[in-house]
Amino acid sequence: MTFGFASSSAASLSTSASAASVSRLLEPAEWAAAGIPLLRNPREVVSGLHVRHRPRPSTAIVAVLDADERLLASASFTRRSAPADGWMFRNALLDQLRRVIPHDLRRRTPVRTAVLLYCREGDARWTEEDGAWMWGLRDACTLHGLRCGAYITLTHDGWQVLGEGRGGRHPNAHSTPESFALSESPPLMPRTGGPVSEVMRRAAAR
Repeated sequence: MTFGFASSSAASLSTSASAASVSRLLEPAEWAAAGIPLLRNPREVVSGLHVRHRPRPSTAIVAVLDADERLLASASFTRRSAPADGWMFRNALLDQLRRVIPHDLRRRTPVRTAVLLYCREGDARWTEEDGAWMWGLRDACTLHGLRCGAYITLTHDGWQVLGEGRGGRHPNAHSTPESFALSESPPLMPRTGGPVSEVMRRAAAR
């Protein structure tokens, strides 16, 4: 009796965990209806991040842009080989944001925007993994006081801004990054001192 009860409880917990994981993702229609701000020049943003971080499949790049879409900070990391879960992705993104730029939680309205570029295998069609990244990005932005910006996939087909239908063939998941001369110029660093400037300096070096 005891053994049967334990097995039943474990199965129930496993089912609940699986259901919760599935709920922590956003469908393309939900993402498109969320009012995500459009990038004025998505190819420039993608190319700039591609040059700086040279992503390979399973690499995620989170970047923070100012109101003029100038890059303020960015960080890249490799996705762990575990089931896609928006909560885990949220935590990973939040950890990277905290490393490279101070939060904006004291502001009534966010003025900076975080975008996410994820390099993966497969084609450009939406997957549940993409939905989990979308959920994670939206939640991480809320917790760091940022506007939630575009989610971009980089596959062998090229890049695509999900929910917008905009994309291009270059760069792609296996292309060689262009030089800075052919891409956007690196952002200027603020001249003032202090901890914020130090964070920005380290972010530019990543």
